Amino acid sequence: MFSIISPFLKRISLRTITSLSIVLTLVGCSDSEVGDVSLGLFTTKDIKIDALQDPIVTGVTCHISSIEANLDLADPSDSSIACRQTGNITAQMIANIDKSASGEIVFRKSKSIFFKNMKVRRIYDAQSQTLMYVSYSTKETSGSFKHALSTVPLYNTQAYSLAPPSTGS
Repeated sequence: MFSIISPFLKRISLRTITSLSIVLTLVGCSDSEVGDVSLGLFTTKDIKIDALQDPIVTGVTCHISSIEANLDLADPSDSSIACRQTGNITAQMIANIDKSASGEIVFRKSKSIFFKNMKVRRIYDAQSQTLMYVSYSTKETSGSFKHALSTVPLYNTQAYSLAPPSTGS
């Protein structure tokens, strides 16, 4: 009986290994990925680093690092973000962004097959003339929603205004 099952198992295991390697290759692909740090020989978790240019304020680039667990159904929620001015920021760009208190989503990445996402939201602080970028998880983990914040001041850019912002009074 073992001689009948053995070729079948070999065929399945070869197909399984081939399929798994294709899936792992596709999971690792990202247009914005600029770094990949292994967390060790005996783990399937890596730190992935993405570089994202703000789609409206194109003079801002954010680098986001997060853990990806290649063989798990969900990645950990922790992330880190650092945003810097990497080009011109004009008054027209600032005029075109959402200036509400909740800002707008500029990036989204799936972190689970169970609807967990990592999002980056841009919020404008008119008083200090600063762009704030907050990276956060959409699922509670260990009693908390994981998040990180980075800011890009508009001082010394074409978008900076010497006139104080109106307070609406």
